[in-house]
Amino acid sequence: MAGAHPGTAHSFAGTSAEPSPDCPRCPRLAAFRHEWRAKEPSWHNAPVPSLLPPEGPDDVRLLVVGLAPGLRGANRTGRPFTGDYAGDLLYATLTRYGFANGRFAARPDDGLELIGAAITNSVRCVPPENKPVGAEINACRPFLTATIDRLPNLRAIVTLGKIAHDSTVRTLGGRVAAHPFRHAGATDLAGLRIFSSYHCSRYNTNTGRLTTEMFEAVFEQVAGFLR
Repeated sequence: MAGAHPGTAHSFAGTSAEPSPDCPRCPRLAAFRHEWRAKEPSWHNAPVPSLLPPEGPDDVRLLVVGLAPGLRGANRTGRPFTGDYAGDLLYATLTRYGFANGRFAARPDDGLELIGAAITNSVRCVPPENKPVGAEINACRPFLTATIDRLPNLRAIVTLGKIAHDSTVRTLGGRVAAHPFRHAGATDLAGLRIFSSYHCSRYNTNTGRLTTEMFEAVFEQVAGFLR
């Protein structure tokens, strides 16, 4: 089921920016993937590809980097942040600030499209308990590198959570100590501006660590930067 995204005219399928459906790089994640293929054969259950705008990679000025697919979210649907609460907040915010249009209905065929933006994950396969280990993050980083390399007009990156932020900094050749994660922080690296935010997970919003207003404030900064 991996490959071109549902409802998307462009994808990185078949390039070094996307793992194969049976990517063997992380034995623990591959075993977990096979376990869920047996349990839920109708689910995506494969590395989740990046989501691009209909115009293709040349149109992308903003890249959103998340942590990893959710078990019953993107791992089920095959589209980043689709099928769980995090997507509700993310896509509503992207739409509010002009980076998406259409109606988000938490399914890949809902008609929602990105505008000048792309979404990917630092780890492409669902990890047990949503917690990838360091070796898995490192093993998946070449796909993030290749994704960024294929976005020639990229100007800004939003990193959702510390793992995504640190992996992005390392991808761009920076030192994490020189570009530390902090919510609503911004740092310049390799000709790009990185905006960091707490992850838009249900846990973070339910505990009050991240409010809708806090999340929107990050994208307001991004929209202002890209004007």
